[in-house]
Amino acid sequence: MRFALCNELLDDRPLDEAFRLIAETGYEAVELAPYTIAESDGTVTPERAAEVARLAARYGLDFTGLHWLLAGTRGLHVGAADPERRRRTLDHLTHLTRLCADLGGRVLVFGSPGQRSTPPGTPPEENLARAVDTFATWGRTAAELGVTVCLEALPVAETDTLNTTQEVVDVVRTIDSPAVRMVLDVKSMSDERVPIPRLVELAAPHLAYFQANDADRGGPGFGTTDFVPVFRALAAVGYDGDMSVEAFDATPGAETVARRSLTYLRDCAVRAARGDATPDEGAAR
Repeated sequence: MRFALCNELLDDRPLDEAFRLIAETGYEAVELAPYTIAESDGTVTPERAAEVARLAARYGLDFTGLHWLLAGTRGLHVGAADPERRRRTLDHLTHLTRLCADLGGRVLVFGSPGQRSTPPGTPPEENLARAVDTFATWGRTAAELGVTVCLEALPVAETDTLNTTQEVVDVVRTIDSPAVRMVLDVKSMSDERVPIPRLVELAAPHLAYFQANDADRGGPGFGTTDFVPVFRALAAVGYDGDMSVEAFDATPGAETVARRSLTYLRDCAVRAARGDATPDEGAAR
């Protein structure tokens, strides 16, 4: 399993410095938030993309893909009733899909709670139906470029659309495209009543990516979430893809979060492989 770091944890630093730290810490890849390299309208110029690729190569880093796809944009929404607004949203997602492919990334993680939540006065089922149509169209472009769209369940505190792993599984099955799959995120799974190992099993046929963080939104190992059962569950379903650290709380310091998270994950992976006992399997809920 390859470990990556989401670069927005270090977005207060020059990109060269951030990439150097990511590599020196021991990560092999970067999950890139486009807003950290974009123009004011959220787009990334070919020149900037080439520069970013050179910086990553300088430190031996690959890109797993992109996330925070609609951050820093205005007026975009995957389920908007206005066809023109949905077209502009799809155009932007297509732009990022090409960027991902150009950087050698493989996944596009779609969270974007504000740009998928049901607009006031709109029936939720209509918003979801339009969003699914957008995802399906986007998936055809992704397939052409060899990139995978990964839909993410998000807690009800963030959005009212696609809150559970089962709901995302249902959408992925409806679209029925090899280029539209799903990501699992520990923080989001922790909001569900179903234990994380069972959610991993449910998502397994459609799982293309995994984001690691604590239930309290900190880095792995900074809270109470036990990752040994998580690694066991991933091994049980044969997942051997990337695992990316996405920490929302940098209070201990960004470098500390990056280093300790990776150390903790590596230790948990070893313990899971050895079959070590864990104090409380239920802590991974």
